[in-house]
Parts: sequence; C-alpha cells; structure tokens
Amino acid sequence: MSSAREVLDRLGDFTFEQHPVGGESIDAHGTALTAEVLDACRASDAVLLAAVGGARWDAAVAQDAGAPRPEQGLLGLRKGLGLFANLRPVRPSPALLDASPLKRERIEGTDLLVVRELTGGIYFGDSGRDGDTAHDDCAYSVPEVERIARVAFTSARRRVTSVDKANVLETSRLWRETVTRVHREEFPEVELDHLLVDNAAMQLVSRPADFDVIVTENLFGDILSDEAAMLTGSLGMLPSASLGEPGAPGLFEPVHGSAPDIAGTGMANPLAMLGSVALMLRHGLGSEHEASALDSAIDRALESGLRTADLGGDATTEDATRAVLQSL
Repeated sequence: MSSAREVLDRLGDFTFEQHPVGGESIDAHGTALTAEVLDACRASDAVLLAAVGGARWDAAVAQDAGAPRPEQGLLGLRKGLGLFANLRPVRPSPALLDASPLKRERIEGTDLLVVRELTGGIYFGDSGRDGDTAHDDCAYSVPEVERIARVAFTSARRRVTSVDKANVLETSRLWRETVTRVHREEFPEVELDHLLVDNAAMQLVSRPADFDVIVTENLFGDILSDEAAMLTGSLGMLPSASLGEPGAPGLFEPVHGSAPDIAGTGMANPLAMLGSVALMLRHGLGSEHEASALDSAIDRALESGLRTADLGGDATTEDATRAVLQSL
C-alpha cells in the first residue's frame, strides 16, 4: 500500500483516508469490518484494499470456529458496496514470457479478462454443519446472471466465453440459459461460446491467447483467475477491480492475499497492487491517461530487468517502486 500511495502522489492530487479492515480491525474492534469503515467507503470515490489476513487470526479461528475471520471484512465490503462484478485482466508482460511455467509460444499474445460474479453462489449461500454432515448451498437468480452477463458482453472485443458446469448443476443450467438469452436479445454482434469449467481449466493453459472475455460464477471465477495468474509468471502480478452499479465506488485490490512469511522483510512484489491502482484510475476515477501511463511504466520497469523474488530475482519492494516511478 505504501508503494501505491507513493505512485498516486506522483500521478495526481488525491485525498486519502486510511481505515482498518480484516485482521487489524479484529484486533481493534473485534470485527473484520465496522459500520463506520463501511460508511467511509460508501462516501469515497474509490476503495483501494490491501491484504486482510494472517496466521495468528487463522489460529484464533482454529481454536474457536465462531471467531471473526479477516476474510469477512472483504466479503462485507463487497456486499455492503453492492460489488457484483470482479474484473481480473490477464496480460503477460512481454518481458515476463519466460517467467511463466508455460512455454513462451503457449502464452504469447494472451490478453484476456476474467469477469467473475461476486455476490452470489456458494460463497454467499446458506452453510452449516449437523454432526458429521456439512453443507454449502449454491444459488443464483436470473437478475444476478443477467447483470454480470451484460458486464462481460460490454467488455468484450470479439467473444465471450461463458463457463459453467451445466452437465451437473441446476444453477449452471440457469446460468447458461440466461447468458444465451441476454446474448441473443442484447449483444448479437459479440460471439458467444460455452465451456464446462473442467474443460475451461484445461483450455486456459493450452490455448490462453484464444480467449477474450471469460464470464463465470463466483467459485469457478476464483479458481480460474488464480490459474490464469500463472500465465503472467506470478500471482504477484495480477490486479483486480470489483464494480457495482454506476456511481457506486469500486474496490480495487491485488488478487494475491497476504504473505505472513515475508511480512516486514521488504521483499513483497508491489506490481499487482500498482496494477490495481491503474484499474482504479481507469474504472473508478475516470483517469484513463494516468492509468495507461502507469500500465506502461510497469511494463518498462520489467523490460529494464526488474525482478522481485517471486519472479526469480532479488529486487525489493522499494527497488520495484523506484523502478516504476523512474519509468513514469
């Protein structure tokens, strides 16, 4: 977050408010998200989120299943701000094509967008335990699928790939029927194809450059976008934007979580956070010029040889920040 603040200070005149969420909020207030913090986020133009969890809060939950979880802060923000569309762009930097575990020829030309539905599905369904039995319910409504489908079709350059498990799940059959109808009635100029999620996972690593926009439900989107991160060379390179209805503040965060094992060492890769800043400038603040400048600066820093530990190098967080600022 300190790297993001420094880059934003270089790019423009912004007013910041800092608030605790997740583990820090649990320590201070006994809950992962307070009503006061949620109100402050609602009153802002955009929300930039850092990592929320850590091992000691996980340990507390292990001892008491009813203890507050840091992730509840993130889920509370998504629900409280009405954020239903999570955008995760996957565009490997040309300088990092050999950093991916996949062959260069597999990933060259990849420039795709994962559009993940964010407020429905198994993450928000009823769950519980009854003795030796546990359940997590998955539910979707037609309006929920319609609005995420519209985001996907509006974002597409040529084709939308809708991912589901319609051969097994009733929610997926509703999903496929609804996406097909929205396409037919509202976006016939965009190509549409459907893939089962297991096939999509295979195709994502065998022919990633063939995808344009992938739209899918909450759980599948979480899994597939983390898989897609490896196309960029590291999970430390993937930004995201969570958006709601027009006029509502969006939430922008790296896809990676916290890394307690390197906390305080100054070795974390800040580039996913800086990529999230670019998404915030573009989608949250209407500053396309500054967003493009930052995207280009990140690419130029990598082209100049910048490599953090997760990318096989020894550059520190500070080194990476300086390299991007120099490119700006």
